[in-house]
Order: sequence, then structure tokens, then C-alpha cells
Amino acid sequence: MSTLSGMRRRTVVALTVLAASTLVGCAKDAPQDLFRPAGPNARNIDEGLGGQRYIFYMAGVVALLVLAAVGYIVVKYKDRGQDIPEQTHGNPKLEIALTILPAIILATVAVPTVKKVFDLADTTDAACIVNVTGQQWWWEYDYPAQNCGGIEISEPIVTSGEMVLPVGTPVVLRITSRDVIHSFWIPRLNGKRDAVPGRLHTLRMEADTPGIYVGQCTEFCGLSHARMREAAIALTMSDFQTWVDNQTADYSAPEAGSLAATGESTFIAQCSKCHQVNGLTGPDGKPVLAEPDLYVVSGVAPNLTNLATRTAFAGWTFDLLTESCREELWNASPADFGALYLQGVWMNAKAGDTSPPCFDEAALRSWLRNAPAMKPMFADPTNLSSTGGLYRGMPNLNLNENQIDQLIAYLLERK
Repeated sequence: MSTLSGMRRRTVVALTVLAASTLVGCAKDAPQDLFRPAGPNARNIDEGLGGQRYIFYMAGVVALLVLAAVGYIVVKYKDRGQDIPEQTHGNPKLEIALTILPAIILATVAVPTVKKVFDLADTTDAACIVNVTGQQWWWEYDYPAQNCGGIEISEPIVTSGEMVLPVGTPVVLRITSRDVIHSFWIPRLNGKRDAVPGRLHTLRMEADTPGIYVGQCTEFCGLSHARMREAAIALTMSDFQTWVDNQTADYSAPEAGSLAATGESTFIAQCSKCHQVNGLTGPDGKPVLAEPDLYVVSGVAPNLTNLATRTAFAGWTFDLLTESCREELWNASPADFGALYLQGVWMNAKAGDTSPPCFDEAALRSWLRNAPAMKPMFADPTNLSSTGGLYRGMPNLNLNENQIDQLIAYLLERK
């Protein structure tokens, strides 16, 4: 009796855990919910024959039948001292049936799935190109000069963390990696695609409505794999035009004598070896060009032009927006989203504001104070012999608080 009660308790606990896990995975506000497709590719994966719902339901039916059969056999043939049941070994009809049935089930899954794979690989209708490059532990987005769905991009745009796309426009991502294998996945817009050094993989992406669609690297790639996230920002055509104009605008130097102007000098001295700000010139009037290949393993660092227009940084891991502003942006209607997003950390700013009301200063300050403490990047940062003297990720620059004040003021000027 006690054994039966124990079995019942364990069964109840197991079913409770299973139900809770299922409900958590289906939460309506889950930003990476693959059962809420927001683009034609994601819908193709989700719906129809060979879609994930079709396979999920079929697998569920098979699982229920198997569990019912096992339960029936366990109860009916429990050892009660009876004779051994009649054996079915050597029964050709049963063996053939148990071979044909799984083959039919697999065929009904495999054939439409293979068709979907070929449909999803088609990028011939793409109206825009974005080069996506993974490295430890962030994503770079490079827009070559092109006509992107009717919007003219006259010069290359290089950014990180957030990939901005025009709504209703098929975009082909050309995905690769600079170091190890990564995997790019934004569940609500399409499936996964590996980023492999020396190879180029394409992925079609299109969003139905303006908004933020998030994802993450799904291939273990080192210490901060769990902190390597990505986002696609979908904007209307007019808002996308504004974003392109902002990204390609001429550099505007901070006002002489301001804290931001001092921060410009600090940036050149402390950060410009690895990080690029487009249009920045030194005291001699010559362009300041980053040379990250001389200092970091991946040979590249995020381009910080217009950092204040983004919502997160450091592999899209830490917010640039305060929690209240972040919630406002994420919950904005499609009609209001673009105008809010384009303001960046200056969202909700009023005339006369000297500091951005939505800026999460604590996060960026902590990062500048000691980046490796926030995002592990090197198992032993003091031993660079294994990397030829190059850093893996951003090192601790040992900045003092005055330098951090100056850098923050400068980065906020690029809005």
C-alpha cells in the first residue's frame, strides 16, 4: 500500500513539474516565444504540414498512445503469480505492422518538412542585405551601400547589438563568424542559422509590424555565451529612412570646453584603439581610425557611432534605458514604436533637458569601471601569452571616475 502511495506521489509531482514547465514556456509575454510568429518565415515554420505545431501535435498523439499502451501492459500483466503471457516473438504480421506504422509516421513528417526547408532557404526576393558577423560575444551588423527596399543607403553603416530592418521588406542576412562557431536565432522572425568562420550562410528575415524582436546565440561559444544576445528592430519605411539618415549624418564635435569635449579627448586616448566613431578627428585634424586587430583576438570591436540611439550594449546584454522607459518602448503600439525608438536614451526628453531622462547611467558606468567583472571574457586576463598578447573581449581599462564621467558625456552627445 505504501509503495503504491509513493508511486502516486511521484507521479503527481512529475505531472505538476511538466505542467508548470509547459505553462512557463507558453507565457504570453515571452519575448522569444516561437509560437507567436511575427513574419512570413516564422509563420512558415510554425504552421501547416511539416510546421512545428503539426509535428508537436503528432508527437503528442504518438506519446499518448505509447503511454496508454505501456500503462495498459503494466497494469494488466503485473506479476501476480500468474503464468507467463503468450509471447509474440516470431509473429510476422505484428512485426511488419510495427515496422510500417513508424515508417508512415516518419514519412508524413519528413516529406513536408523537407519542402519547408527548401522554401525557407529561398532568398531570391530579398530587397535588402545585411552582413551579420558573430564574435565573442556580440553581433556586428554591416549594411553595405545599397537600395534597401526603396531606401537609399549611400555609404556603409556598421552597428552592433540591434539590427534595424524596414517592415514588410524581405532582408537577406549573410552570416559568418570571426572566431568560433556561433548561432543566430530570432525565434519570432525565422529559425536558427550557424555562424561559421570562413563560411557564409544566408537567412531570409521579414517583420510584419514595428517592434523589438529578440534572440540569442544558440551555439556554445565560450565564457559569455549566455550573455550574447541580439535584437531585430522593425521600423516603418519612413522611420527606417530617419534611422539611415541619423547613422550616416556628418560627425558633430561637442561644444568646446564642455565635459563632452573633454570626453572626446579621453575617448581618443583610451578607447579609439579598438572602438570606431565615424567622423572623429584628432587634434591634428586627421581621422581617428581604430585598429582592433592589434589589440583583441577577434580583430574587431563594436562601432560606437550613435551609441545613445541604441537600447542596450555589450552584446545586447545590459540596458541603456531605465526600466520604466524600456517597458514603455516594448509595450508601445506599432504606430508609436518608431518615434520612441529613434529617440534612444533621449526618449521623453523635454525642451531644456541637459541629460537624457531614459538613460540607465549605472549600467554603463559599471561597464566602464570594470567590464570583465560584468561579462566574463577571459579565464585568466593577466596571462596573454596564449593569445599572442591580444585581449579576448574588453579589458579593464582602470579608468578613474572623472574619466568615466567624461566618456559618458561624450557618448551621450552622439545622439
